[in-house]
Amino acid sequence: MLLGWCGKMNKDFWHGKSVLITGNTGFKGSWMSQILLSSGADVHGYALENNDNDSIFNAIELDKNMDCNYGDICDEEKLAGLIERIKPEIVFHLAAQPIVRLSYVEPIYTYKTNVIGTAVLLNCLRKCDKLRSVVNITTDKVYENGNNDAFFSEKDKLGGYDPYASSKACSEIVTSSFMRSFFDPQKFGVTHSTAIATARAGNVIGGGDVSPDRIIPDCIRAVKNKSSVTLRNPMSIRPWQNVLEPLSLYITLAEKLYDYGVKYNGAYNVGPSLSDCLTVVEIVKLMKSYIPELEYNVSDNAVKEEPHEDAVLTLNTGKIYQLLDFSNKWDINDAVKNTALWYKAQMNGEDMKDVTEKMIQDYFTKDR
Repeated sequence: MLLGWCGKMNKDFWHGKSVLITGNTGFKGSWMSQILLSSGADVHGYALENNDNDSIFNAIELDKNMDCNYGDICDEEKLAGLIERIKPEIVFHLAAQPIVRLSYVEPIYTYKTNVIGTAVLLNCLRKCDKLRSVVNITTDKVYENGNNDAFFSEKDKLGGYDPYASSKACSEIVTSSFMRSFFDPQKFGVTHSTAIATARAGNVIGGGDVSPDRIIPDCIRAVKNKSSVTLRNPMSIRPWQNVLEPLSLYITLAEKLYDYGVKYNGAYNVGPSLSDCLTVVEIVKLMKSYIPELEYNVSDNAVKEEPHEDAVLTLNTGKIYQLLDFSNKWDINDAVKNTALWYKAQMNGEDMKDVTEKMIQDYFTKDR
């Protein structure tokens, strides 16, 4: 069913478009899938299976409403076969190993998924004649961070302390290399019609995230288990935003790439205003204001026992404001409130597809 808000998303643009979303069974991929399905797009997914019933993917039964294809992002033969079948016009690349702490445990898997997986996808897309726009979603952690209160812009040096962060920086480099080598902007409209961008999003929160070692899912698990969540890095500052904010930007960016080509190639920071960059303990306190049952504590040894994570991470988002006329619709209070409402509805046994569609509609009908 097409929702009333689709006109604000350019319903005519998305209706009938063949779209591939890698990582569609994940948190952000599931929200993206539902948005585009409701906009009339022909949505196809390629990802690992998701067997967690509490995840948004299973909560809204996405497998019943879209073309889901299961496989490893590094399986070039399987991925190439899917691309040949569906002939995507637009691709959102979200498939990844996204957990920092897991990257310390499984660094090779992290690099294979995030670096080689990106190369495999882009290599498969080289043969796709109908392809017009590709958006590779990376992370705000791609920057070389000296924890000196830096306000990172897209021109800052790439780096990454941990295997996850550095693998995403590598994904950025791979994307840039493929763009220049096989989707040369100078040959746009002559040898190819593909424009490519990367999006570096800050910390994303929202309903249906069940990932390990993320603060909001950890909070929800603690509430369900009637236990207390331990804050590992309580004073770390992050650019928090609701999941619908970056997804809206990815969609806007894909439209621009499709309509105007390589003019919009490049990297884009995606994040909230500086006033919405809170510490971990502040975001948990705000969450507790909407879910009073939430209990938390700070262990004296929590930080000592944890692998390295940057203490401060903030983004300069002037580029998306200037080039795309984009700014967040929800401030940090709205972001946390809607996250809490989704989880509370799930714990109350409500119809989560209806809840999710209503939340999407509320977001897209709100003025920016």
